[in-house]
Amino acid sequence: MAKIAFVGLGNMGGPMAANLVKAGHEVSVFDLSAPAVEHAVEAGAHSAESASSAVDGAHFLITMLPAGIHVKSVLVTKDALLDKVAKDCLVIDSSTIDSETAKEMAKAAQERGIQFIDAPVSGGVGGAVAGTLAFMVGGTDEAFNKAKPILDCMGKNIFHAGGSGAGQVAKACNNMMLAVLMAGTSEALNMGINNGLDPKVLSEIMSKSSGNNWALQVYNPVPGVMDGVPASNDYEGGFMVDLMCKDLGLAMDNSQASRSPVPMGSAARGLFNLHQAKGNGGLDFSSIFRLYNSKSDSQG
Repeated sequence: MAKIAFVGLGNMGGPMAANLVKAGHEVSVFDLSAPAVEHAVEAGAHSAESASSAVDGAHFLITMLPAGIHVKSVLVTKDALLDKVAKDCLVIDSSTIDSETAKEMAKAAQERGIQFIDAPVSGGVGGAVAGTLAFMVGGTDEAFNKAKPILDCMGKNIFHAGGSGAGQVAKACNNMMLAVLMAGTSEALNMGINNGLDPKVLSEIMSKSSGNNWALQVYNPVPGVMDGVPASNDYEGGFMVDLMCKDLGLAMDNSQASRSPVPMGSAARGLFNLHQAKGNGGLDFSSIFRLYNSKSDSQG
């Protein structure tokens, strides 16, 4: 059993902390949201009065925060947890942030003799609850091997992408592809609907043909086609458009830094930014279907 500090209990962090408790670990949690802390305590975690008190005696510190500025604040500026954790504590940042901040945090940790990995996740809230997330890890072999038993409690596929920052680059590539696929799938389904096809039939046709992809398999964007997905719940829950726009911004930063052409990624970013500007930022990203479907858009 390990003693784990978990800072950041949003839609993803809360279930991740709960799975660590289920695996038998002692988990101390901190979040600015009292209800989020209460849910974690109900799952068996211990509530800490502050981020600093959460890391007292911790073998592992896991952070799950909105953006790089928050990670930097918690680790080196406002809370400065890197100055408060034990030297043998491994810091795991599962936030989705820019790779440069991840590298900066790794360097700051190294200067203090502390191990750090960037380990963003993919799999959505459902994957967080089920413990089937994919972790994309950037860091040393030693740190990855030390972290893996802990990550295994929260995920099904654990990948070592490379050195510091590599996990964040892998996440940016994955989510850029996800945005392109969801936008393209919505576009094709809407065209079929407008030409008189049943979206369920068309989805089945494409899922058994060369157009098959993840959206068609488990996350259909058309309301009523698939049970248990946000599209059939008025696009509530899941992965918000606001977060997809943030991740696409990170992908564009990576493309510019490496001079990589991303015309499809740029087009997807434009579509999601437009959808966000129409007031849909709080909806699941599969609601991009409404951007194409005038009937759905007028109802939203």
